[in-house]
Amino acid sequence: MINRTTSEDDLFARFRSSDPAPALSELFDTYADPIYRLAVNLLGDADSAEDVVQETFVSAITHRETFEGRSRLSSWLYRIAYNAALARLRSRREDPLPEDEPDEESSFPLPRSLVEWTMTPEQMLADSEAAEHLQKAIQSLPLKYRVVFFLRDMEDQPTAQVAEVLGLTETAVKVRLHRARLALREILSEYFAEMTGA
Repeated sequence: MINRTTSEDDLFARFRSSDPAPALSELFDTYADPIYRLAVNLLGDADSAEDVVQETFVSAITHRETFEGRSRLSSWLYRIAYNAALARLRSRREDPLPEDEPDEESSFPLPRSLVEWTMTPEQMLADSEAAEHLQKAIQSLPLKYRVVFFLRDMEDQPTAQVAEVLGLTETAVKVRLHRARLALREILSEYFAEMTGA
C-alpha cells in the first residue's frame, strides 16, 4: 500500500460519502489533464482521449464503493483510464502486448549506436523542432515501454505508483523504463547527429 497524505485521506472519505460531488469535482480539476495526456499518449487521438477522460470519471463515481483505499486515488484513476484506453486500442485491432508478457532481451533490441547530446527532455520540449522529434520517437515505442516512460519521465510519477497503476513490480517498471530510454536515445541519435554534425 502507498501511504496517502492527510489531504488524500480526507478526499478519499469525501469521495466515498453519500454526497461525493464536491470530491469528484476536486478529483476532476486535479486529474483530468494528466489523464487526458495519458490517453492522448496511448491513443494518439484527442477526441478519443477526451472520451477516455469522461469514461474514467463516470466509472470512478459509479464504482466508488469498490475503491478500498489500499492505493492512492490517483493510481486508481490512472488505472481506470489506462484500461479504458487499452479497450479502445483493442477495438481498433491494435491489441497491445499483454502486460504480463516477460521482458525478454530478444523482445526489444538494444540500441546499435548512440550519439552523445546534452539536451534534457525538458529542453527538448522547449525547442519546438526537438519536441516534435521527441513526440514521434515516444509514439514509435511499443505500448508497454511507452506508457512506463510517459508516466515516469513525462508525468514524473514515482516508480512505486507507476507499478501500481500498471499492475507491475517496481523491478519490471525499472527494466521497461531503461529499455524505453535506450530505444529513445537510439531513435533520436540520427536527429542529434544532424544537429551536432556528428
